[in-house]
Amino acid sequence: MPDKETMERAEEDLREGKSPKTAAGEFVHEEIEHVREGKHGVRSPQQAIAIGLSKARRAGIPVPPPEKGKASASTRTKAERDYEKGQSHTSKKPSQRASRAREEVLEREPRSTVSHSALSKATRTAAQKRSSQDRHEAAVKAVRTKGKAGLRKEAQKAARTRASHRKTA
Repeated sequence: MPDKETMERAEEDLREGKSPKTAAGEFVHEEIEHVREGKHGVRSPQQAIAIGLSKARRAGIPVPPPEKGKASASTRTKAERDYEKGQSHTSKKPSQRASRAREEVLEREPRSTVSHSALSKATRTAAQKRSSQDRHEAAVKAVRTKGKAGLRKEAQKAARTRASHRKTA
């Protein structure tokens, strides 16, 4: 069950007109915090993200399941089930036995998988898998949504990055 504050932040994101994926990010942050606090562990940063997205879908955040070819059939099926559960407002109490079993399995997993360096490495790997066209489209969208002040800030950041890369090259 997600924290009350997480639900409130996600609902606020949706009210502000942000995308459902952005709202679901609140659940992912919550999951990363749970691992860092030692509540349980995860095998990889991707598992923490998957758990967060699952919680978001079940909480009613309208994050669509991945398209065919983007994830395995079992992942898509689970995501579809979570999405349906979240959109239908029937509240069936989860099985206590199954919940405990899941928690016990996760408790045996490592906590270091969501360290700053591990998350940074996972982010870089994910970015490298995207095509230059994908990255370009993201940049174009950023230009449309950031506004003048945001663009200026990002341009300064890009200039700093370029300068630091020149020094090391």
